[in-house]
Amino acid sequence: MVAVKSQYTYDDSVAATSVYTLFDAEVVEELTHDHLVRLAAGVVGALQIKNFFTTAECTAIVDGVNAAEMGSYAFTPPIAKLGPAAYDFYKTGELGDAYFDNAERDAKARATLLDGEDPLGTAMDRLSAAWGNRVQRATSGGRPMYAGMIREINNSALMHFDEIARECPTGLDQIPVAQLAFNCHLSKPDGGGEAVVFRRGWKPSDEAHRDGYGYATYLTESEPSVSVNPDVGDAIMFDPRNYHLVTPCTGGRRITLSFFVGLTGAGPLVVWS
Repeated sequence: MVAVKSQYTYDDSVAATSVYTLFDAEVVEELTHDHLVRLAAGVVGALQIKNFFTTAECTAIVDGVNAAEMGSYAFTPPIAKLGPAAYDFYKTGELGDAYFDNAERDAKARATLLDGEDPLGTAMDRLSAAWGNRVQRATSGGRPMYAGMIREINNSALMHFDEIARECPTGLDQIPVAQLAFNCHLSKPDGGGEAVVFRRGWKPSDEAHRDGYGYATYLTESEPSVSVNPDVGDAIMFDPRNYHLVTPCTGGRRITLSFFVGLTGAGPLVVWS
């Protein structure tokens, strides 16, 4: 006998219990609490939220970025950015004053990019509406961390993972229950630039296959994956503890507003970069 429930099919003539990969990319018109819960639970590979920012908002932010002084990550291929990454400063078990000095300076530079307003505040308000609770900046040593990095990836990004609990184990005052990545695409290249996420997290043995910040792609050759190529204004969210990469870009500019989202046991979401 075969019974159908929702999108799943149950066949009681099969002795073994069916197991589902549950790693698809979902395109949604509006982000909801359920989407975030399912993403954190690992039963969705990636979310693409249509028109998280309007085209006009994206144009305004990019115009502001063009007038801003950008820094860059210290690795190859180069990636321009506005805003410090926590793991760039976490060297002695704490972030240190240099991190917070950079955070204050770059937050001021970003604060007026959206027609005089801060695009991070807009993104946090929209996430809060979806989650039904507060969204606030994560803290380190009681001090608010930087969130809302502007990044320009015009080449590619190597396969890597991001996990604050392993890379900066004493960096956050409260380790999140789950970590998500948020990237809203403010402009996109003419070709390429897809985000690819693999259903495979880091293992200690992977360190033998590491080159700089990236890992050998053969580690994920047999793993389920999803590829997302969002339009301007679309946000994508996924679990960055899974390996992920950005494919090479051709023409144009791939600019995003990017930060991490932590689900806490207390209820609010926390964000950092």
